[in-house]
Amino acid sequence: MRRMFGVKKDKEPPPSIQDASDRINKRGESVDEKIKKLDAELARYKEQIKKTRPGPAQEAVKARAMRVLKQKRMYEGQRDMVYNQTFNLDQVGFATEGIKDAQQTMSALKSANKELKGMMKTVKIQDIDNLQDEMMDLMDVSHEIQETLGRSYNVPDDIDEEELMGELDALEADMGLETESDGVPSYLQPDKESDLDSELNLPSAPAGHTAHPAGRSNAQADDELGLPAVPQASIRG
Repeated sequence: MRRMFGVKKDKEPPPSIQDASDRINKRGESVDEKIKKLDAELARYKEQIKKTRPGPAQEAVKARAMRVLKQKRMYEGQRDMVYNQTFNLDQVGFATEGIKDAQQTMSALKSANKELKGMMKTVKIQDIDNLQDEMMDLMDVSHEIQETLGRSYNVPDDIDEEELMGELDALEADMGLETESDGVPSYLQPDKESDLDSELNLPSAPAGHTAHPAGRSNAQADDELGLPAVPQASIRG
């Protein structure tokens, strides 16, 4: 069968955009080299035209210069078409690369979406809320325990804060009245005995014997304060 029909040849894969772009760029470079050669030839003809006198020789040089100039214009047109083709291929290449990037992005998103769906099956919002509530309750209990352990056993609960503030103000006032000699506050100084007699403004007791009135017996004794003693009544049997 192979001898009769032959073997089917494998088709070559179509050239890629990069291959086509490289090939066109080579064509453009060859065209640029030809244009440079024509420019050099035109410059030589221009010098010859300047040096020759008007006449048949100068006209022949001008004719050759015109021919070279036409070739240059033709190559410049080809170069412009090559550059346009290269530009179009570059645009298509950019679009192709963008589509490939989009495909890879879509594939990555699909894979991530599938993975997230699998993970979300194991994580529930209700479980998270319940866990947060339990943690808040535990923190409240821990705070209450710390407050209970931090209580003072010697401080009663029925202390009047206003009374404490009054005592504090009194202490501050006493501290402001410190003596200049020793700098001891008044509430730390020893108590001084008050002179009761000077406060009451009483007369002092007589120091000598008091005079007895006339007609009174001198036999009557005085008491311990210097006053006449009260006579004791005789007890009759």
